[in-house]
Amino acid sequence: MDSWCWKGSCLQTECVTMQRRIGEIVAEMEVPLHCRTEFSTQQALVRSLGLQKPVVVQSMYIFKQPHIGGEASSHQDATFLYTEPLGRVLGVWIALEDATLENGCLWFIPGSHTSGVERRMVRAPAGSVTGLNFLGSEPARDDSLFVPTPVQRGALILIHGEVVHKSEANLSDRSRHAYTFHLMEASGTTWSPENWLQPTAELPFPPLYT
Repeated sequence: MDSWCWKGSCLQTECVTMQRRIGEIVAEMEVPLHCRTEFSTQQALVRSLGLQKPVVVQSMYIFKQPHIGGEASSHQDATFLYTEPLGRVLGVWIALEDATLENGCLWFIPGSHTSGVERRMVRAPAGSVTGLNFLGSEPARDDSLFVPTPVQRGALILIHGEVVHKSEANLSDRSRHAYTFHLMEASGTTWSPENWLQPTAELPFPPLYT
């Protein structure tokens, strides 16, 4: 929180900047943001990886504003998006702006996708105060094992559901926005009923292929 200025106009200015940026991006789009996930190039890429029945479990626009964009601590996506068997979740991360060492590019531990899932976030029993619990603990990791992955605007990074990754805080003068979505190979896969995110009959996970 020390990078935020809570004294009046500074915070207000940052909020206005973020809102303006959303407006600029939406105005530039020819189709709604959620439809971007269905672009033919992305479908072709996923087909080339051999996925038979990929569904989109979530999509996010990730803000990293100059000076205030927070870190994403090291984690595995399967902690939150758990399947049986493992290895059925794939993240697709698209750089909407250059991602550099200074503004918070992604960092990975090569080979960490082979070590299983250390921690899981699960739904708490009905009536619990928290609503969510963690099983297991996040291990201490050697920072020297992380490899940075700076990329230019428009680059696409595929993220294995069990690979350990992170991004540092953005303390630079440049923003680092990204669009990301996560896929599950639905064929032969069970989505954990303990995951925080659950499809419903009214809102099932939509198929990627059209």
